[in-house]
Amino acid sequence: MRALRLMVGLLSLALVAIPAHSAAAQAGQSRVRVVHASPDAPAVDVIVNNIRSFRSIPFKGITRYASFIPGRATAQVVPAGATQPVVIDAAFDLQAGVDYTIIATGRLAAIAPLVLIDDNTLPRGNRAHVRFVHASPNAPAVDIAVKGGPVLFQNIAFRQVGTYTPIPAGVYDLEVRVAGTNTVALELPQVRLSAGTVSTVYAVGLVGEQPALEALLSVDATAQAQQLPRTGGAVGAALSVLLPLGMLVVLGGL
Repeated sequence: MRALRLMVGLLSLALVAIPAHSAAAQAGQSRVRVVHASPDAPAVDVIVNNIRSFRSIPFKGITRYASFIPGRATAQVVPAGATQPVVIDAAFDLQAGVDYTIIATGRLAAIAPLVLIDDNTLPRGNRAHVRFVHASPNAPAVDIAVKGGPVLFQNIAFRQVGTYTPIPAGVYDLEVRVAGTNTVALELPQVRLSAGTVSTVYAVGLVGEQPALEALLSVDATAQAQQLPRTGGAVGAALSVLLPLGMLVVLGGL
């Protein structure tokens, strides 16, 4: 396996709004989850502070949040079930009361992290909050629009993130379009956005190649609990008590 390059550090982070209130803030800890969006990378384990914290994360895998003590943290990535080779070796800082998503993006030869600060503040009233993450390395910049309706996210390029957007709760037929056009690259039918939830839509995979372009919808927080789905085999975390699982939906593919 070729060495992966992880540039996790505050200067390389792509940061989204800091949450005003989250499970992490309640506990005075940090929460971290990992998303595997590198289409040709194998399944991996992530060792945090010398503990195998995330196991067997496959492509399209999204771990649950794990709680960590704030401060300086070390992270190594190894092939699933192995101790060598260490393909990622990094150190970074965790702030108290902050939720992080670390996304492995790009093909293996040019893999790089996209690190987000998650805002899991629950929406009020009959609304849902949703954001969009472009993690398809060969897809052009895209718009996300309601079919026959408004554009929700405009001109989002690879490794860019559309900010959290409040949307009335409901079931929507969405479209991923080539930015600035009506050309539909991916149809996302019957996407349910429930009141009082925070969700993220990820575009992953490849255009015209395998694995094919598709979208993943993760429900990150609900009125019952702030939670994240588990996908693939034994994805999870071994630090502290984990929150209940939510759901992950594969929305479509080309």
